Amino acid sequence: MKIGLYFGSFNPIHVGHLIIANHVANTKIVDRVWFVVSPQNPLKPANSLLDEYHRLNLVHIAIEEDNRFRACDIEFKLPKPSYTIDTLSHLGERYPQHEFSIIMGTDSLINLHKWKNYELLLKHYKFFVYKRLGFDITEGNLGNINYLEAPIVEISSTLIRKNIKENKSNRYLLTDTVRKEIEENNYYK
Repeated sequence: MKIGLYFGSFNPIHVGHLIIANHVANTKIVDRVWFVVSPQNPLKPANSLLDEYHRLNLVHIAIEEDNRFRACDIEFKLPKPSYTIDTLSHLGERYPQHEFSIIMGTDSLINLHKWKNYELLLKHYKFFVYKRLGFDITEGNLGNINYLEAPIVEISSTLIRKNIKENKSNRYLLTDTVRKEIEENNYYK
C-alpha cells in the first residue's frame, strides 16, 4: 500500500491540514495519508507545543470518520528530537509491505537542506509538495520531488493559538469536534 506521511506538530490540527490531506487522497497518488504527529520538531521551539498526546488526540478527533486517514504516533517511541530519516527507517522495518512518501509544503521544502541526511531522503523517497504563499519554489531537479496543484490554504496553527489567547473565534478554522475539545480542556490558554 502507498502511504503518504504528512508530518507535523499539528499544534493544533486545523482545516487547512485536512484540506491538503483530502486533496492528496483524492488524487490517488497514495492509498492512505498518515498524520505523523511530531513530539518535537528540531527546527521549532518545544516550549510552544501542547502535550504530544493531546495533539495526537486532536488529530484522532479531526479524522475519526475518514478511513483514508490515520493518526500516527511512531515518533513518540523514537529519540527526541524527531528526524524524518530515522522515522522512515523505523517505519520501513515495521511495515515492509508499505511504500512511504512524504507530503510537505513549499515552506518546509526550502528548509530541506537542514534536515538530517536529506540527500538519502531525496534519493529513496517520493515527496509530494504543495504550494504555500510566500514560499515559491522553481521546479528543479531535486530527486523525487512531485509538485501538487493543491488548494492554497493560509490557515496556521499560530493564528489559531493567537485567537484562543485573545478570546477570538476559531469557527471554520477548526473542525467542530476539535474546537469543542480545545475549549472544554482550555488548551492554549
